[in-house]
Amino acid sequence: KQLAKHNIKELANSQYIVVPSGSCAAMMKVFYGDLFADDDEMRSLASSLSSKVYELSEFIVKILGVTSIEATYSERVTYHPSCHLLREQGVDDEPKTLLSRVHGLVLEKLEDAAVCCGFGGTFSVKYAGISEAMLMDKIRRIEETSASTVVACDLSCLMHIEGALRRKKSPIKTKHLVEILDST
Repeated sequence: KQLAKHNIKELANSQYIVVPSGSCAAMMKVFYGDLFADDDEMRSLASSLSSKVYELSEFIVKILGVTSIEATYSERVTYHPSCHLLREQGVDDEPKTLLSRVHGLVLEKLEDAAVCCGFGGTFSVKYAGISEAMLMDKIRRIEETSASTVVACDLSCLMHIEGALRRKKSPIKTKHLVEILDST
């Protein structure tokens, strides 16, 4: 709570707060105020901060107005929309728009894309069996795409998915959207 308090005070004068992970952006944008339910001043600061927070792809497309970045990634890719990015912030098209304009990249449709990968922070610890079953469903759907890479905008999803792919000795790679946009 002390770290969040410090962060809010440091960021209060920022015009924009750009976060490269959907779950982290959701924490700042949607849930920071909950940390300060008993502190009116901090809850107010957290509330004003939320309107400045953007996940990276959302910021690039909606605020900067950029829909194409000079990048080349000559592989088949599928996109996993993280729950916190999709459900908590409503960011859906922005990452796909950016991916669709990467030279050489073939974007494969992921069936049941909006279904959670099973990580969900402490969910994967509290409900390990359910989490694992959800993850295996997600891995099966990823494998069905014939993509060589799965891309997401949330590091926790990528870590969870990559762990399962490694355990299966799958050749499918995981990459954050930024890694694709930075490729040449």
